[in-house]
Amino acid sequence: MKREIAHAVGDGRVDEAHRRDRRILVVLPIIALLSIAASALSGCSSPRPATEAGTGQPLAGEERATLRVMAATSLKDVLRTLAPEFESKENAKIIFNFASSGDLRVQIEQGAPADLFISAGKEQMDALGAKNLILPETRLNILGNELVLIVPEQAGTTIAGIDDVLRSRDIKRLAIGIPESVPAGKYAQEALMKAGIRDGPRPKLVMAKDVRQVVTYVETGNVDAGFVYRSDVKNSKASRVVHVVSGELHSPIVYPVAVLAETSEPVLAAKFIEYLRAARAASEFEKSGFTVLSE
Repeated sequence: MKREIAHAVGDGRVDEAHRRDRRILVVLPIIALLSIAASALSGCSSPRPATEAGTGQPLAGEERATLRVMAATSLKDVLRTLAPEFESKENAKIIFNFASSGDLRVQIEQGAPADLFISAGKEQMDALGAKNLILPETRLNILGNELVLIVPEQAGTTIAGIDDVLRSRDIKRLAIGIPESVPAGKYAQEALMKAGIRDGPRPKLVMAKDVRQVVTYVETGNVDAGFVYRSDVKNSKASRVVHVVSGELHSPIVYPVAVLAETSEPVLAAKFIEYLRAARAASEFEKSGFTVLSE
């Protein structure tokens, strides 16, 4: 199977019909690969370089395949933990690009090279799907999460419910991710709105570029509290959770994954999705504070 979906021939020009035909050819193994074991189609992918016996490492002079993964910032730690095992097994190298889901969506729309996208919200994946920038047959919802309110570890803040968030004298500055680009910020905004808090929050809101920046603001004392995912503070020693936001107050928190339409490694990308759904990865996700979805 060709590793390139759209590889220029001749003088570098390929008509659009030919591009579509070749893309269809790689969709079939991806679909099969996602519905059965990844090994079933290992013979259809581009040949992998030979490896040193017992090491999983390429022979001297051999080049490993590269998988480019764009993923939401909240997945940074867990994906970096999981990557080495997959790289060794598939004799490949993963290059991650972590940012807010909204920023990654824009990068993909602008033509940034990538093979796989894992979003922290459905809205960003829907937008890419509407522009035919993903292979829809490969899209899956793989993870869930919880929205929580955190404060500095030493703070004496107590919160009985979300109504208390902006009434508390202890919370003068509240951080959330920019709702337009950070799904966690959008969920926080929805929760505050449904709780009847509309005009009040504005003077107290501090916008952050992603959830990790919210955590940093809280840990350093630059804000008194912030809304993040539970997974973002699983290992934090400088902040603590004071309130878990009811799922009834915001849209479902879902992490969809999909292979991108312009991938140069469709089968390797599909294998990585299968790896993320396997027991080893599921255990690591749960340990990191995520909910593993069965879809």
